[in-house]
Amino acid sequence: MSRYDQAAGLPLAGLDIFVGGPIQHAILPDGFASPVRTPIATALSVAEAHGANTFSAHRVEEFGLSTASFTPSQVSVRDFRWMKKCDVFVPVLPVVDDKLVRTDGTHIELGWASALGRPIVIITDQPFSASASHLLKGLNEVGRVEVLPISEFLDDPNRLVELIIGVTHTHRIAIEASELVSTGA
Repeated sequence: MSRYDQAAGLPLAGLDIFVGGPIQHAILPDGFASPVRTPIATALSVAEAHGANTFSAHRVEEFGLSTASFTPSQVSVRDFRWMKKCDVFVPVLPVVDDKLVRTDGTHIELGWASALGRPIVIITDQPFSASASHLLKGLNEVGRVEVLPISEFLDDPNRLVELIIGVTHTHRIAIEASELVSTGA
């Protein structure tokens, strides 16, 4: 059986998905900012419900509750390891008051993902916020990038599954072919 078992209703089975987004600038005195937490938690839930293994600093750091207990070295090593291991990177870039929520780390991760050739599905407002950098707006010129409007995603979270399947299609075919060769089928 292939590690990608769509017949079992788990179209993302066998995929490692790194879900990123703002942390430090989303921690508020009364908790984690809801416009950030909701789409990140939804992305994690929908990916896992469809069989994916997820990597998430938000989960590890309990949506900001334990962020202070991690050193910069620990976060950098952990997140880069996840990026090297993942099949697709899903950064959530929410807009609040017409500006992208600041997320320096996620932008570094976007650079890692594109440099490592990882497919990227960005969840954010479309068209891009005026506060988005040229590098973010033009990332699709140097990498495999799809953008899912955040409102569309929140209305129908399964759109994320469709886009992940699309960006990983070639990767899945190669894995399935190598499994056939290794089993002698």
